[in-house]
Amino acid sequence: MTTNTSRISNIAPLFVVLDVPSALAFYRDKLAFDITFQGPEPTDIFFGIDERDGAMIMMKAIGVQPAPNCTRDIGRGNAPWDAYMHVPDPDSLAAEFASRGVQFKEPIHDNSDNLRGFTVADTDGYVLYFGRPL
Repeated sequence: MTTNTSRISNIAPLFVVLDVPSALAFYRDKLAFDITFQGPEPTDIFFGIDERDGAMIMMKAIGVQPAPNCTRDIGRGNAPWDAYMHVPDPDSLAAEFASRGVQFKEPIHDNSDNLRGFTVADTDGYVLYFGRPL
C-alpha cells in the first residue's frame, strides 16, 4: 500500500529522434499535444517535451538513428509499441485524430490482448498505442 506522497502519478518515455523541432510539431499538429519545452536555446533545439492531459513524451536528438521497438528483431518476436497511452474512450480519440489527418498504423479495433484501441507511428517510427482494456 502506498501513501499519497509515495504514489507515482505518470511516466514519460524519452524517444531518441532525428530532429526535435519536427518531432515536436508532429505531436502538436497531429495529436494535439502542447509543446512545453524546447531547447536549450531557440537556435539549438536538441531536447523537447510534448504533453497532453496526463501524458508526456520527451525527445532528444543525439546524433544516432531512432530505434523504435518494432524495428528490433531479437529472434523471439518483437515489441509492437513504444508507448501505451490509456484512453477511456479510444473511439472518440480516433475520430479526433482522423479529423486531423492522422495516418493510423492500425485502425480502432479489439485486439487479441483484450484491448480496444489503435496505433499511430510518429515521424521517427515510434509506435504509440492509444486504448483501454475491454
